[in-house]
Amino acid sequence: MLSEIIRHKRQELKEAKERLSLDAVKARALKRQPERDFRKAIHVEGTLSFIGELKRRSPSKGILRERFDPVSLSVSLQEAGASALSVLTDERFFGGQLSFLQDARQFTEIPILRKDFILEPYQVYESACYGADAVLLIARILSEEVLRECLKAARSIGLEALVEVHSEEDLKKALLVDVAVIGINQRDLETFTLQPQLTAELVRKIPKGKTIVAESGIHTPEEVKGLSRLGVHALLIGESLMVAPDPAAKLRQLKESLSA
Repeated sequence: MLSEIIRHKRQELKEAKERLSLDAVKARALKRQPERDFRKAIHVEGTLSFIGELKRRSPSKGILRERFDPVSLSVSLQEAGASALSVLTDERFFGGQLSFLQDARQFTEIPILRKDFILEPYQVYESACYGADAVLLIARILSEEVLRECLKAARSIGLEALVEVHSEEDLKKALLVDVAVIGINQRDLETFTLQPQLTAELVRKIPKGKTIVAESGIHTPEEVKGLSRLGVHALLIGESLMVAPDPAAKLRQLKESLSA
């Protein structure tokens, strides 16, 4: 599945460059300096932050939410206490759109993360043009050289980068390029199965001073409490919110479980 996604993403990228050149998209991005600090929003000492994710569907589960309104979801998750929003923009496999970034930004005041399969700096600049404050970079699918190039592009326009890892090898790559925000994704990219022990295994190998985000498979108050005890700074929660009848109420329930 991952190879199919990457193949399709490369074709999308080729078509995007034909519509708007790299120089043009970079020039547009340089005109827009993000005003919302993603890392500062999710890294508050003594507090576990929550990143609410807008995801219409997934390759493994199909449609997650039939009535998917990015504006109302963004507003309600902010009101429920999300410190930031993650917006899926891949259209073919996740039902997203780049315009969802604009929808989320226009009606909220919290930082917006673009979550997609970013392969080149072009998409980093593109993310800024559509209103993102941060971008997801997946260590597994990027060489060290390209990861450095994408980080350099992000920093040049004031975007934060959340570098996602799925293994110790990925983590070593992320640390080599000196990233500030590391996401540990417990879902295997090839099989989409969960590896619930992965966060505990990798957290202890991350130096102090980094911002750590736990991702995927977070559904219950018990899971929230367990991840909190590991010392992560934020949880990125998508599926459990999107399948809930009331996503905002589900987020409040998970947040309130920390004080129960």
